[in-house]
Amino acid sequence: MRFSKYHALGNDYLVLDPAAYPGWTAPTPDQIRVICHRNYGAGSDGILWGPLRSTRAAFGLRIFNPDGSEAEKSGNGLRIFARYLFDCRKVDAAPFTIETPGGIVSAHVRDNGALVTIDMGGVSFRSEKIPVAGPPREVVGEKLRIQDREFTFTAATIGNPHCVIPLDEISESLARRYGPDIEVHPDFPKRTNVQFLRVIDRANIQIEIWERGAGYTLASGSSSSAAAAAAHRLGLVDRHVTVHMPGGRIGIEIGDGCAIRMTGPVTRVAEGELHAELFTTQV
Repeated sequence: MRFSKYHALGNDYLVLDPAAYPGWTAPTPDQIRVICHRNYGAGSDGILWGPLRSTRAAFGLRIFNPDGSEAEKSGNGLRIFARYLFDCRKVDAAPFTIETPGGIVSAHVRDNGALVTIDMGGVSFRSEKIPVAGPPREVVGEKLRIQDREFTFTAATIGNPHCVIPLDEISESLARRYGPDIEVHPDFPKRTNVQFLRVIDRANIQIEIWERGAGYTLASGSSSSAAAAAAHRLGLVDRHVTVHMPGGRIGIEIGDGCAIRMTGPVTRVAEGELHAELFTTQV
């Protein structure tokens, strides 16, 4: 059972091509947890299951978190999947489309695979789309009490849910302390990704990320998209934003209707095989 491993600014995924897994409709949650485990499996921040057939796009893709849950969309995962298709010569340098449960995106592989641009779609701040509990509204500048602190947050969706918290100072320890409780707060019925945001200037922001289903994460494309869009909605940045994360930088362009174009690097790591013995392990 073959796999390919890539990382996007330290956020790593295994690509599992369904053609190499006869009899599998998709990996089960137990299989996902052991495959992604850093000690008992191949180790990754998630699994990209594709290419799948799609009637709406050139390729279909499902994205699984290391806890076994399914993600609607992943910006880094989409960049990695686009690079994988390019490496397998299923696409060339021309733009092409990918369908995920979070919507259809357009991908453009550049610089012989070193950079990938994804048109991620539009960001919405509407509570009923994200979703966020309460009456229908734009969730901008609301209050959330977690443990010993009250945060002001803006919620957003770009096909998956996000909670963006602007602060003067951010850190890994802050994300690790408060991220887990924010992720599962009852105001977020489908849980949420969390970004702690610091504005550097009108063209640069910094984020620390707690990712739904994965935990503390070095980089995230959808988090970069949501954080930049939220900062723009709050009037803190202009339309071209560089997002700085522990793993590196992603470029975000904010178009009309809060449409997001994301550009960032992808690195090919390894090719290998999963042995059947792996699945005798319980994690």
